[in-house]
Amino acid sequence: MFRGRSKHNLDAKGRLAIPTRFREFLNQEGDDCLVVTHKDGCLWAFTRDAWRRLEEKAANLPLFDNAGIAFLRYFISGAEECPLKNGRITIPLYLRQVTGLEKEVMVVGQLKRFEIWDKKKWEEEFERVTEVFPEASQALQELRI
Repeated sequence: MFRGRSKHNLDAKGRLAIPTRFREFLNQEGDDCLVVTHKDGCLWAFTRDAWRRLEEKAANLPLFDNAGIAFLRYFISGAEECPLKNGRITIPLYLRQVTGLEKEVMVVGQLKRFEIWDKKKWEEEFERVTEVFPEASQALQELRI
């Protein structure tokens, strides 16, 4: 699972060092490639296996459902395979542009996936979720951990 958050820098070619703890999880999964797409102003990175499961569900969406069409056009069509080489991935220019990634980024674990944020955008998002967390945690108390 992908847990924790850390600050990293993209190099001039858009390469990002994947945190060691995330690489260890990828090694356990036997995966040397991530599938990366964009949503909510950041990138979402999936193992190939998790992405395959998502694609299988997406392939069964009703053919003429407007929500399904929007999902496929926005989320699925933006996906790129990013092979892991020397502990790093290269984020394609299109994905860097659509999310405003420049140099400083935050890598944020989300259990089955992780997010890649522009550092300033992450700080704004973290402030927002910090404000809504008390209410959200009450709504999710049914998780009964």
